[in-house]
Amino acid sequence: MTEHTFPLVEVSGGAYQLGYEHGAQAADLVEKYLLWIERLTRKPRNLLCRNAMAFLPMMEQLSPAFVEEVRGLADGADISFEEAVLCQARAEAGNIHDGGCTAFALTGSATADGFPLAGQNQDLQAEFADVAILLHVKPTDGRPRALIFTFAGQLGYAGMNQYGVAHFANALYDCQWRFGLPHYPLKRVMLEQPSVEGCIQLLKKHRTCSAANVVICDGEGKIGDIEVRPEGIAPFEDEHSDCRLHTNHYLTAPFVDYETHSLPDSCPRLDRIRDLVQEGWGEITVETMKHILGDHHGDPSGICRHGDRNMHSISGYIAEPAKGVLHVRRGHGCLGTWQAYSV
Repeated sequence: MTEHTFPLVEVSGGAYQLGYEHGAQAADLVEKYLLWIERLTRKPRNLLCRNAMAFLPMMEQLSPAFVEEVRGLADGADISFEEAVLCQARAEAGNIHDGGCTAFALTGSATADGFPLAGQNQDLQAEFADVAILLHVKPTDGRPRALIFTFAGQLGYAGMNQYGVAHFANALYDCQWRFGLPHYPLKRVMLEQPSVEGCIQLLKKHRTCSAANVVICDGEGKIGDIEVRPEGIAPFEDEHSDCRLHTNHYLTAPFVDYETHSLPDSCPRLDRIRDLVQEGWGEITVETMKHILGDHHGDPSGICRHGDRNMHSISGYIAEPAKGVLHVRRGHGCLGTWQAYSV
């Protein structure tokens, strides 16, 4: 395990081997993640594990390979299978909402070279940074390579695969929890898709237990933005076909009536990133987006969040799918360290 901006965990092989190597390299951090889940949810681990296991049949239906990787993770990290499943259903097992986040996808006339850029600021409690890793998976069973920002023991989160498919997310609130698929396994399987359309079809097929927004791009220059609720999905078409910008409130006609503005800074952040993108339209580069992700307008709850509602911009990502490069930042957008990785 190599120390980069976040620890880099590189694994290869079949599904079980991928999980085993992940667990063996990051065992100490996996245990810290489990301790953080207990503290975050204020629930005992045995109860959380019992809650998480209720989601196992849906994980198996989504992807038997995913569940086999979870089994390998348990053995590699020397934890129980139930604890390994809990790592895939943190929010669902604890029935909690968390996260702010400002996400974007730009392509065509928006960017300086016409190729897509997509990414986000990841706004969470500061402690998440202490258990975060970069997971570089290199399957030998025909699935694509992928680089994933995630938490030790959690197999799916934000990232990009070898086809240039990248996805990022915004928390959405005002949703009554229902029994459905956890988001994290779905995020991992999205990174096995060849295109934006493949991701959309996957989201259509599997119902989730809570709400979120997903921003997607691929190596062919396509971008997408999908609001997801237990009832189904709703694609968001921005004002310009080459632009998708989203924060933490509903924007689509099917879902907008659910919105109660429970995160009051969401609308101002969206207005701010719209203004900044418009200012740079046609000349936007990776460096432009690094600057935008460090913007303090509305501090402490600007695009670069500094502690409002106990959330910080602990990390940031910018995907260049046409080049197979994912830029990852540790820390706030204004002060953090960026590093580029080839998928």
